[in-house]
Formats: sequence, structure tokens, C-alpha cells
Amino acid sequence: MRIRTLCTKEVMHVIHLVDIDESNWRIRLSVREDQKHFVANAAVLLARAYAYRNFNCRAFYVCDDDNYVGMGLYYDCPERNAYDMSQLFIDERYQGRGYGKAAMALCLREMRSAGRFDKVELCYVEGAETAKHLYEKLGFVEVDRDGDEIIMAMKL
Repeated sequence: MRIRTLCTKEVMHVIHLVDIDESNWRIRLSVREDQKHFVANAAVLLARAYAYRNFNCRAFYVCDDDNYVGMGLYYDCPERNAYDMSQLFIDERYQGRGYGKAAMALCLREMRSAGRFDKVELCYVEGAETAKHLYEKLGFVEVDRDGDEIIMAMKL
């Protein structure tokens, strides 16, 4: 599935998600140093993907044509009757261009299409204002807190 999005003022980009597998798992992406306490790194994302492999887990790269610009992970969470959007980050070189919003739109579309649940949950670390604003724009609302993590949910 692909989505066209305007990521710069001049150029339309084609964003799509590519599964992380044995051929591409070593691609290095990272957030800025000042963001590292807000998001788990790629190694933790891959460990989580393995841990949730029996829950329709999808670990993916966010791609602009053939260029890898971010990573994400979501899986089924039957005990909460929801999808868990476990992680999404855009590499520091590509932030601020709309890739995060486009990637979330693709994930939400995939979840709706799968139809296993009618709710998505996620969390962000308090202070991650960019993430908070993105999630609010997409329709997520705060439903709980767990320490410094704010839990948000939305109906699909």
C-alpha cells in the first residue's frame, strides 16, 4: 500500500511501508540525540517485534520510494481489544517533512482493513510534544497515564 504525500513544498513523494526482514534489518536509522529518551532505538524495536511475533506483529520501514526514512511497529493486543501502535520514528535526516503523519495514515488504513479491532492504542513519553501533536491531529485522545508515559487511543 502506498500513499502520496506532500513532504516538501516542491515535490510530491510516494510513501510506503516495507516489512523488516532478513534482507534489510541492518539499515541504520536514528533520531536526534535530544530525542533519544523519547523513543526506543532500532534494536529495541526489533526485539519487541520478536517478542510479539505471535500477535500479528508488523515491524516496518517507512520508505519514500526506495529511500528508508523511518521505522515502526504495531501488533494485536487482544487483552485490550485493540491494536498497539508500539513505535514509530523518523530518522533525524528526514524529520519535519510529513513522513510521520503519512506513515501513521498508512498504518491506520492497514489496521482498518484487517478489521480485527476497532481501536488503536499508543503511548508517548511526556515531553515529546511533536508526537503528542501528531497523534492529536490524527484523532487520538489521552485515556490514561503510566508514570511518564501518556496513553492515547482512538476508534478506527
